[in-house]
Amino acid sequence: MAELDVPFSRIQDTLKRAVSALDEAEIPFLIGGSLASWARGGPNTTHDLDVIVKPEDAKRAQQALVAAGMRAEDPPESWLLKVWDGEVLIDLIFEPAGMTVDDELIARADLVNAAAMEFRVMAIEDGLNTKLNALNEHYLDFSSLLQIARAVREQVDWERLRERTAGSPYATAFFCLLDELGILDNAPTAAG
Repeated sequence: MAELDVPFSRIQDTLKRAVSALDEAEIPFLIGGSLASWARGGPNTTHDLDVIVKPEDAKRAQQALVAAGMRAEDPPESWLLKVWDGEVLIDLIFEPAGMTVDDELIARADLVNAAAMEFRVMAIEDGLNTKLNALNEHYLDFSSLLQIARAVREQVDWERLRERTAGSPYATAFFCLLDELGILDNAPTAAG
């Protein structure tokens, strides 16, 4: 089944169901991707829900969501599992680009209150790090990253993020865009 654009209200409903099921199963997880930035005031998403889990918890997380009435899908990729809640896709990511999912990553997460519930989201720099490290010559779409950067620029340690992604020419190009567009002109620096 191909990924679809769905109303944001459906993604919020799936978020609530997924958070409830994973909490009940006592599986540590983080919300990542575009929803993590949305929870901090970033743009809505119409694509999917990214849930970050440790590799050893991925299958159990998939089973917990299936037990909540969702449908599992075995993808060809080796870094995630998938679950469908109707037309909403949940990616259970256990090997995000440029990161290891471990207790340290989970401890850096932020507890947010959004959609009338509390849940943990990836630290903003971690989420942007994975998005920037996922860019390559076959997938080079800066549009959602630019929207996120504009919306949450005051919350990001941009100097640290630039250091963390220095090995990626695509991240370097993204930072060049941010500089040329003036998006970071008034963003706070690590020193101030």
